[in-house]
Amino acid sequence: MTSRADTAAVSVASRVLRLLPNRQDWEDVRRHPRADLTAGLTVAVVALPLALAFGAASGLGARSGLITAIVAGALAAIFGGSNLQVSGPTGAMTVVLIPVVHRFGANGVLMTGMLAGGVLVIAAFLRLGRAARYLPSPVVEGFTAGIAVVIVLQQVPAMLGTSGTGDKAWQSALNSSRHFIQHPHAAPLAVTLVVAALILFGTRWRPAMPVSLAVVAAASVVVALAHVQVAKLGTLPSGLPAPSTGFFDVHLVGMLVPSALAVAALGALESLLSATVADGLTVGQHHDGDRELFGQGIANLVVPLFGGVPATGAIARTAVNAQVGARSRLSALVHSAGLALIVFVAAPLVGHIPLAALAGVLLATCIQMIEVGSLLAIARATRADALILTATLTVTVAFDLVTAVAVGIAIAVVLALRTVTRAARLDEVPLDERDHDLAEHRLLAEHIVAYRIDGPLFFAAAHRFLLELSEVAYIQVVILRLSRITALDATGAKVLGDAITRLERRGIAVLLSGIKPQHDQVLSALGVAEHLRDGHLIFTDTPAAIRHARSLIQVLPDAG
Repeated sequence: MTSRADTAAVSVASRVLRLLPNRQDWEDVRRHPRADLTAGLTVAVVALPLALAFGAASGLGARSGLITAIVAGALAAIFGGSNLQVSGPTGAMTVVLIPVVHRFGANGVLMTGMLAGGVLVIAAFLRLGRAARYLPSPVVEGFTAGIAVVIVLQQVPAMLGTSGTGDKAWQSALNSSRHFIQHPHAAPLAVTLVVAALILFGTRWRPAMPVSLAVVAAASVVVALAHVQVAKLGTLPSGLPAPSTGFFDVHLVGMLVPSALAVAALGALESLLSATVADGLTVGQHHDGDRELFGQGIANLVVPLFGGVPATGAIARTAVNAQVGARSRLSALVHSAGLALIVFVAAPLVGHIPLAALAGVLLATCIQMIEVGSLLAIARATRADALILTATLTVTVAFDLVTAVAVGIAIAVVLALRTVTRAARLDEVPLDERDHDLAEHRLLAEHIVAYRIDGPLFFAAAHRFLLELSEVAYIQVVILRLSRITALDATGAKVLGDAITRLERRGIAVLLSGIKPQHDQVLSALGVAEHLRDGHLIFTDTPAAIRHARSLIQVLPDAG
């Protein structure tokens, strides 16, 4: 006989195996190596300035951002649950990390990343990766469109050849626009628009060609030959540091736990939504949420050893990866290898890439990300869907990703409760006339009424139910038919008890019929209608309740 310990060990082992890379992953890798190679190199070129910028914004320096893109990008690709996800440092993550840098220094950031990695691994074992499946479509679509807008706004300084300042992308874009109006410089904007236009035209004309890579290379050559004054990427750091564990201080763990939980929550949310967006940009791709959390957890456990910042699935790079034709996780591995090669070999050459050209790549990507037809379809579906979509998009642009998703889900929940509440009905139903004569029916019609509760009776619908039932007048017996209640919570049960009490105080007898076992458990646990149970006034079906009501009419005082 198998012991509980053996059963638990087998369960844990099966979960571990399910989270690890499998044969299917590597079969996918071998199918389209050329497409993945091209996509990976293109993403590496796009990821380079982003990794440097986000590393610097986090407070640990550009070098840390590049290390994160290389190490986390490779580990998340191997252990993650999406074929198209590209991981690395992100702008949303820097918002959480800056306070940690100010209070605990660089070591605090490294420890926070490692602790967050452990939390993500635990979340994967608990199978929390499926949560993104339950996000409403308007939230996902609004988030995707909002992220596209944010990415475009982030590129405005490079597009205009100015330096933008501000905590939010829109603030930076606004300040850059003001500076551009005062000191206009057309070359960067022209480079961005031409690159974006060529990529959009080229990908439609020859989808299989590495259009983005070719256009960026051509733009770099043209700018260099024309001696146009456009901001370049600049000098890159070279070499990767050796792994180290000297940063870990056990005395700081307790103080860093809140920040680690915030980083883990943000990393999980951004990665799962990014993987969902990638699925939507392709045909036949479906990510495994639990494996994605596991891959991000492994990446964040290892990255701090090399001095990198916390990583997550990156929307911009993942979208580029999907749009340029990636087919498997090989493209993300090529992206990491390409960045590593750049660090060791091609740093001086890449330093001449115009930032405006990279802004053009992202501008084209964002245009391809936004599916106008899908947005219009959701907006026209219902007013509720339009509200959720608009709110999520707006908050994503104005504030941040986590707030946007929270607001979108909150609005969706409120509107869903409103819809469900309206669906719950308290209907007066006619009593069966077949088993009594006309005179008897008149007596029943005058003094007995049966109400059927349809739908859920929970906190959102309970108050309206109480108000409607309290209006009963000139009745001696009320039969509450509960067989069609679809949901009953503690609030609904207590309100039902209050309604019974109010009716009885007015001298009206109350009978219950058709209580489902699961609802009866709720009523019993809260002590609702116990006196009816003791008095045998709860019936399995309505006909039995009607017969008892007729017998009560004979002994109760006249209601008239």
